[in-house]
Amino acid sequence: MSAKSMVSTKTSRVQWIAKVSIMGALAFILMLFEISLPFAPSFYKLGFDEVIVLLGGFALGPLAGAAIETLKIVLNVCFQGTDTAFVGELSNLLIGLSLVIPSAYFYKYHKTLKGALISLVIGVVSMALIGCLANYFIALPAYSTFYGLPMEVIVGMGTAIFPLVKDPFTFVLFMTLPFNIVKGIVVAVVTVVLYKRVSPLLHR
Repeated sequence: MSAKSMVSTKTSRVQWIAKVSIMGALAFILMLFEISLPFAPSFYKLGFDEVIVLLGGFALGPLAGAAIETLKIVLNVCFQGTDTAFVGELSNLLIGLSLVIPSAYFYKYHKTLKGALISLVIGVVSMALIGCLANYFIALPAYSTFYGLPMEVIVGMGTAIFPLVKDPFTFVLFMTLPFNIVKGIVVAVVTVVLYKRVSPLLHR
């Protein structure tokens, strides 16, 4: 490899790290402004941090998307701390990765509007499924344990909104799944609207 190529490679690597770092920090900031939805328990919140993660994944590849998602969670732990001994954060990380990695990977090989739409559908479906599993096996037991709430109380939060919620399974089915689908659709729509506008900046 020539000296010029080595310098170019090093410069590209530094630029990649800089972009990932900036986008990870921006995603963390947006994470601080999450909002509750009327059809979901108060601890399920909608934010636009995943838009930044998807924009980075589309522009820089799935590895960058995963790095941005991970950095966002790390910054959140550093500045906000944890109430669930990192279990809730692990769940959020898994859900975020399940959205960005399949989406960015598919888009990497299909860089058209149709490809972007298909990639986002794949990502939303993946996030919805992984979100259900992560909540059932990780998040809900963590909230119950570390907040000192019996599972019946958590399930009751769902029952108050939708009477068919009777146990953790129906909670995930009628609360977690619809929330993740709505969140995924909102994030996907905003990503589609913004990507072409910010893409030139991300590819510099």
